[in-house]
Amino acid sequence: MVVNEGAVRVGRAVRTEDGACRHLLVWRAGPGWRMVSSAVLGGGLGERGWVLNAQVRPGYARMDPAEHLAELAAAQGLSGPGVGLMTAAEVDDCTRAEDGGVSAVVTTGIGVALWAADPAAAPVEYRPGTINILAVVPAAVADGGLVNLLATATEAKVQALLDAGYDCSGTPSDAVCVAVRSASDEGPADPFGGPRSFWGTRLARAVYRAVRAGAELDRERRAQGPPVPHPRTVPGCRVPDVRGPGAEAVAETVAG
Repeated sequence: MVVNEGAVRVGRAVRTEDGACRHLLVWRAGPGWRMVSSAVLGGGLGERGWVLNAQVRPGYARMDPAEHLAELAAAQGLSGPGVGLMTAAEVDDCTRAEDGGVSAVVTTGIGVALWAADPAAAPVEYRPGTINILAVVPAAVADGGLVNLLATATEAKVQALLDAGYDCSGTPSDAVCVAVRSASDEGPADPFGGPRSFWGTRLARAVYRAVRAGAELDRERRAQGPPVPHPRTVPGCRVPDVRGPGAEAVAETVAG
């Protein structure tokens, strides 16, 4: 089952927290979606009806991020199982790309860059994920293929970071969420999700473009100094359909 373009809308919602207006992205997917995610809220594999990506202040210190995200989801009227991501990056600067029906929406902040297998690395305190990836595939994919799609998205992220000039595989707490349709009336679920599978190759290209655009945008933003948060909601904070800079705008996105 392939969904029509426009069925996925990513929008920006707001709340006041820590003395400032904080933005968050929400995709109200609704029924009929299965997701795999490494998120602190709703991680794992199963039926999910929404995805929330919340910006928090730098130096975020709460030790209950899952509970915090659940509170934010409830405040947006989201109910049932969903996925909650968290980042200190500017969600206003989300980047998006589309390839062959697959959409990727990415928020990028590369404040703590590292190589995953650094032999000298030591455990670090939890920080909100700084490269958060949402990829949406408009077709049914079997469990094994869905897990493989998550791996493919991660591979594409690393390739994008290297090509953008970064010497790292990511940050300590990046998060990924891949959504596929629950069932298909056009045949069995696709069993594959690797980078040369039908959907995997499209997902990889979309994630690569969105992450690379986000990495380059993050570099430009850091060169200008930290943004100054505004203390309360102003006109333009709420957006029903985000069109992030840097990557190709797509019809599918998050609403809130």
